[in-house]
Amino acid sequence: MFFDAHTRMSDCQGKSSWPELVGARGEAAETTIEQENPLVDAIVILDGTPVPRNFLCDRVWVWVDSSGIVLRPPTIG
Repeated sequence: MFFDAHTRMSDCQGKSSWPELVGARGEAAETTIEQENPLVDAIVILDGTPVPRNFLCDRVWVWVDSSGIVLRPPTIG
């Protein structure tokens, strides 16, 4: 679901942030996120990769380093 620039995480349903996954393996984080909020699609992506800047309530970027370790808290957006 697409939202305009005024959409906030608080407008989305379910859990919206996973700070506890920093330091975890990206694939494990993806599984955890999708289990804890089945309304989202977690996408593991290498840090620095260009991504669309639009806000989506059903998307979570999981930023990982070259070893596949989560670098920052995954959040809806």
